Amino acid sequence: MASVLELACIYSALILHNKEVMVMEGKINALIKAAGVNTGPSWPGLFAEALASVNTGDLTRKAEASGPEPAAGAPPEGGPAPSTPAAPGENKQAEAQKRI
Repeated sequence: MASVLELACIYSALILHNKEVMVMEGKINALIKAAGVNTGPSWPGLFAEALASVNTGDLTRKAEASGPEPAAGAPPEGGPAPSTPAAPGENKQAEAQKRI
């Protein structure tokens, strides 16, 4: 699981990418400082260096395309919810309402 320090750098890099600003150590530091997170001196530099030769947009598209699997029994996106068997007594109520 990612630490608060790693997450602060990741979110900062994503914010910079979203605002179409080049991901650089100074920019990451500025966002982290504004958020009130103390990362220490090495994390922002490591992230900036790692992302220097990477297209962040490609990374986010790949992450979206291979996103998490839906939970078992979850309805498909945009589709109807799976039907569940009626509880005893619900059928009697439905039948009674049909008669009325």
